Amino acid sequence: MGRVIAVANQKGGVGKTTTAINLAASFAAAEVKCLLVDCDPQSNSTSGLGFSRDPERLNTYHLLLGDISSEAVIQPTELEGLSVIPSHKNLIGANIELVTAEDREFRLRKAMESIRDRYQFIVLDCPPALDLLTLNALVAADSVLIPMQTEYFAMEGISELLDTIDRLQHSFNPDLQVEGVVLTMFDDRTNLAQQVAEELKKHFGDKLLATAIPRNIRLAEAPSYGKPALLYDVRSRGAESYIRLAKELMDRMQKVEQVQEVVEKFSEPSPELVEVQNVDERQT
Repeated sequence: MGRVIAVANQKGGVGKTTTAINLAASFAAAEVKCLLVDCDPQSNSTSGLGFSRDPERLNTYHLLLGDISSEAVIQPTELEGLSVIPSHKNLIGANIELVTAEDREFRLRKAMESIRDRYQFIVLDCPPALDLLTLNALVAADSVLIPMQTEYFAMEGISELLDTIDRLQHSFNPDLQVEGVVLTMFDDRTNLAQQVAEELKKHFGDKLLATAIPRNIRLAEAPSYGKPALLYDVRSRGAESYIRLAKELMDRMQKVEQVQEVVEKFSEPSPELVEVQNVDERQT
């Protein structure tokens, strides 16, 4: 089963879409099959991968409304190993149309069930709001990656997202985890950036990812060409940073799987113990 990562932060302008596009592209460049799902009516992830704004094209709106299967919406991209489920501005209507719908919070999760085993990672690009679209993404996700600028207001806003995640864990998705917090548009030359990074380290511990994404003009230019940064300029600091971020997340996932294997191994009774138990049962 693929790991579903929601890139979320209700604050706008923190680099969610840039992170979603370039993280997904970096997974694919590492020969890991990845699907990017654009859950934002602004559809910037869609255009950032070279797709025009086509109202006739099947998109996330049709998927959430249950009109079509996931397979019918998936589009290949220029980068081998990376596919996308595009969005369109009509997706904003789902916030209203799903209000009275049955299992409205689980629409995306159910849609993903049939395709999860095709991809190692599924990245969900969430809108900058804690609305029904973001709720669907968080219910469908295994974990949340939180892009964050190193500024005071960003620290204030993150408490609301963490509160929402906590509520979701109790109500809809008990297995939802915080994948990590990634610093974006980071400039280590400023005192403010260093101070905020230190405070985040105290608060999140090892959940604060070691890779920080710097301010980089190539990252800003790439979407206008409909390309992720590694196709636009693979040697740029931005592209290299997202490649490191993808590697860090894959390494973390591998360590978690190794720990789970060890736990499962030691939770199983040894053959000798099973034999003793069988003997005891026969004697009884």
